[in-house]
Amino acid sequence: MLIHRIVFLLAFSFALPALAENWPQWRGPRGDGISSETNLPATWSDKENIAWKLPLPGMGGATPCIWGDRIFVSSADGDDLVLLCISTEGKQLWKTKIGTGNGGRSRGDEGNDASPSPSTDGKHVWACFGNGDMACVDFEGKIAWKFNLQERYGKFRYGFGMHMTPVLHGDHLYLQLIHSNAALVIAVNKSDGKEVWKVERKSDGVAECEHSYASPVLWQSDKKAYLITHGNDYAIGHSLTDGSELWRVGDLNPKNNYNRTLRFVASPVATPSLVVIPSAKNGPVVALKPDAKGYVDADSKQQQWRRSNNTPDVPSPLVHEGLVYLCRENGILICIEADTGKELYQERTHSQRHRASPVYADGKIYLTARDGTVSVVKAGRKFELLATNKLQDQTSASLAISGGRIYIRGFDALYAIEKK
Repeated sequence: MLIHRIVFLLAFSFALPALAENWPQWRGPRGDGISSETNLPATWSDKENIAWKLPLPGMGGATPCIWGDRIFVSSADGDDLVLLCISTEGKQLWKTKIGTGNGGRSRGDEGNDASPSPSTDGKHVWACFGNGDMACVDFEGKIAWKFNLQERYGKFRYGFGMHMTPVLHGDHLYLQLIHSNAALVIAVNKSDGKEVWKVERKSDGVAECEHSYASPVLWQSDKKAYLITHGNDYAIGHSLTDGSELWRVGDLNPKNNYNRTLRFVASPVATPSLVVIPSAKNGPVVALKPDAKGYVDADSKQQQWRRSNNTPDVPSPLVHEGLVYLCRENGILICIEADTGKELYQERTHSQRHRASPVYADGKIYLTARDGTVSVVKAGRKFELLATNKLQDQTSASLAISGGRIYIRGFDALYAIEKK
């Protein structure tokens, strides 16, 4: 009798569907580009392993966020800026207009005002756009609150538009506005959009260095958490309570060889044991010990290691199982030991512009190029290119993964990639 019961329970457990992992923000559940999903495809094309394809009303670089059976995507729609809700079956459920005045593509074909990514907590969605419009929308598409960042905090002065994605954590949204007219770190209530605190982010950077296109990130362990902002020559750790400065990493743009055009685009990545901080234009990469305090320069022992060059210019770093992956803008992938900084390999994947940040899932590293090509590399200490997949679309958005599917936000359409 006992044996029959055990057999029944085992059969029942195998019959249950695997719970899908939500992708609630730009870089996934933990903000680090790591997915726990399995059984994902390594190969696809316009005809292979496509669950569905849904045309979109306009281009955008925003990564979709996913909760349960709903996908939320920011997009341009003519002159409008909209938030779309799409079912995981590929049907548009609603479209809510957040603002107007889409600034078009910044720096040629690089992006537009639908570049910041939305975030969700399963009840509401928060969307931010390059024109400064920021809104909270419920799951039925109704706007709960809305305000404009430029009206509240001053006119933007970026060379190539505002692309910052806010961080959703607990009851607050955290933002960085770093440009020639302001250098601010801000927390607002997610429930009503009211300001919780605002601090000035001091720097001695000048010229184009004042323009940060990076996004703030969160470091957290079991008991602690803090915010990291990145731009204007420094990465800075901030208290979540009041925004006060905990540490500051310098020598990212050394004064003895100062580059007046070193604007940061790639964002740091934070794991419980390591914070990896990029710079720009082949500048340094710093691996910081998370318990750092005060000023951290090139000689500080609060660093785990520092590389003098080979930084990713736009894609953010990825850290997984003791390895750091850096995808440069030309498709070169660099793999480094997280503890020592020792380079394990440096190999070229697809020779095109890479703007999206790499994603790990199912033993694979996914690297997305602007021409719609995704290179799939086996995770580990030795380089192995598993596949090169091309869609007839362009994309600058990072991948989203949920429910056994890879979602790709192209300029023309949203694609659901699934192993058949």
